[in-house]
Amino acid sequence: MSNTALIVGAGSGLSASLARLLKKEGFTVALAARKIDKLTGLSQEIGSLSFASDASKPDDVNRLFHEVEEKLGAPEVVIYNPSWRVRGAFIELDPADVAKTLEITAYGGFLVAQAAAKRQLALGKGAIFFTGASASVKGYPQSAPFAMGKFALRGLAQSIARELAPQNIHVAHFVIDGAIRSATRQESPDKPDSFLDPDAIAQTYLNILRQPRNAWTWEVELRPWVEPF
Repeated sequence: MSNTALIVGAGSGLSASLARLLKKEGFTVALAARKIDKLTGLSQEIGSLSFASDASKPDDVNRLFHEVEEKLGAPEVVIYNPSWRVRGAFIELDPADVAKTLEITAYGGFLVAQAAAKRQLALGKGAIFFTGASASVKGYPQSAPFAMGKFALRGLAQSIARELAPQNIHVAHFVIDGAIRSATRQESPDKPDSFLDPDAIAQTYLNILRQPRNAWTWEVELRPWVEPF
């Protein structure tokens, strides 16, 4: 049985926390991104393999899964983390930028989930997790493309969660409703814990992954205390 976890859209933030935690939990971790130079340090740190792949391109996604399967085994856990954002007044948006946002944020999620599900059905088990955002449930002004993409990703997750759960594949969508702490983004001293800690978010992903099948969660929201909802 495969014990491989694939993180698509890997980088230095939440996906790095997920990679470290999954490695600690005994998974063989594969990292995928359009540009893998940024993954060198993390790959060396946790002993993972990195794969160059554009999640919005069918050929890239197919090649990615074939390479991961060949080198590490079919991934039992797949996490979709890419997103692309374009902001601006609605009447001034460039249609090409909107299309790119939808391709990366939503269409790529479909491609990756389909490739993952084909292999997990053969395994007889698996998990497919999607990283959402505030925009998954709230459409903000001058952010229509991002809301469109994240709403679509949430719809994908809900639909295939219902379809694949009876076949022992756990699909879950995570609404990350707030700013995530990073080396360059820290909360002010007068508002401690007002940013989401990426390690804490990763722990929630692991908790959902470890749920018994008779009490699966398909969606969870995470937000700091300062975030209105």
